[in-house]
Amino acid sequence: MTGQKSEGDRKHPVDETLPPLKMFTSGLQHVAAMYAGVVAPPMIVGPACGLNATETAFLMGASLFTAGIATLLQTLGFWKVGAKLPFVNGVSFAGVTPMVAIGKAQSPGDALPIIFGAVIVAGVLGFLVAPYFSKLVRFFPPVVTGTVITLIGVSLLPVAFNWSQGGNDRAPDYGSLTNIGMAALTFLIVLVLRRVLRGFLQQIAILLGLIAGTLIAIPVGITHFSALSEASLVGFPTPFHFGAPQFDIAAIVSMCIVMLVCMTESTADMLALGRIVGRPADERTIEGGLRADTLGTAISPLFNGFANSAFAQNIGLVAMTKVRSRFVVATGGLILIVLGLCPVAASVISLVPLPVLGGAGIVLFGSVAASGIQTLASAAMEKGDNALIVAAAVGIGLIPIAAPDFYHHLPKDLLVVLDSGISTGCLVAIVLNLAFNHFGRKTEEGDAADEDTADGTAAAAHGAPGTSPQPDPGTTDDAGAPAAAPAH
Repeated sequence: MTGQKSEGDRKHPVDETLPPLKMFTSGLQHVAAMYAGVVAPPMIVGPACGLNATETAFLMGASLFTAGIATLLQTLGFWKVGAKLPFVNGVSFAGVTPMVAIGKAQSPGDALPIIFGAVIVAGVLGFLVAPYFSKLVRFFPPVVTGTVITLIGVSLLPVAFNWSQGGNDRAPDYGSLTNIGMAALTFLIVLVLRRVLRGFLQQIAILLGLIAGTLIAIPVGITHFSALSEASLVGFPTPFHFGAPQFDIAAIVSMCIVMLVCMTESTADMLALGRIVGRPADERTIEGGLRADTLGTAISPLFNGFANSAFAQNIGLVAMTKVRSRFVVATGGLILIVLGLCPVAASVISLVPLPVLGGAGIVLFGSVAASGIQTLASAAMEKGDNALIVAAAVGIGLIPIAAPDFYHHLPKDLLVVLDSGISTGCLVAIVLNLAFNHFGRKTEEGDAADEDTADGTAAAAHGAPGTSPQPDPGTTDDAGAPAAAPAH
């Protein structure tokens, strides 16, 4: 009885606090992994809205600041807000295309206020529908989540490949032997460090690899210090710096669609992360996570930021390091806020060359795809219907990656969804799962039994009310580990 009490009183790894040094370095590693993804959207949207280099840099700092706020809402939470998982939030790439379109269609002085007004409305509406949207979790059994997690990893890999080549396809050294060589060297350093180090040092192998790659890149000549010398010590993202928000119907509709896309991707990300950390995301968790996403989005324009959603690349970092504490990611959120308030500190992080970040990114994003494959291993793939669902969803989801111009003749409003392989693959997987496993005709009693078993397994994995997972001996959980052990 004493042993059982001790076991019951033990904190879940997600809720554990770590020593200060480990907390800081692990949080910094999360920031390093997602930094480029946070500053990239404002780097694209700013010039499209007529901003000069100084104003664009201000927009980048604001994005870091608001990403930190959204991350704290997600990891620490309050009331019914926050998934309370090690979940990093930042500027969503899904909104870049419509925001650029808005920027080009409006005068420079009105573009950002119209974008901010649309983002506020989209965030508020998303917050209101989050409780209803979260009920869709029952339509995400392992065959769907495994497919989507795999697509998340595969969709992120081209980002790492682009970084490995230099990040700017118009630069003369894009794809040069130097850039690719630095990416390959960083990739090897990370693998070697993961293999030879033990304990805490092994867990921060990505951070150590980034530091080593950056130091090696200095004599190579691709580490630039100009941003550090030009940055000011203190800078606060003044509320409504670019003007009071304006509300345009067309822009609002576009950003509401973006919000739904972000909520779909965040739902899949929460399910993926829940499996990795051994705390499956149930309906309540997803509702809280979506509320954090949408509240962070609604608040973000106040400080000149954009729509925020989950950053899938950090899920790969959690899977690799096995550091599952949400307080580590909350520390990363605090670091992001400091970076947003201190341009000099932000510039230190920006010293990491994109090829170095790309080499580490290949490992990170590949880890996400590997987690998806592990989830699919528990999805009863011996059933022909499930294999067909995966085949069709992955095939459709890969279209924007393999053929980026495939949909270029379709209306631009549809591209918000179609250009996201994660969204299209997720929708296809959900619809086909409904068609084959819920509404499909059962021709044999064995098929019906299989379906009931699959549905019960999915419900247990997702923590459905009144259901507790009781795996058979020898089975494996969604992460591929023995069912009795927590998933990583």
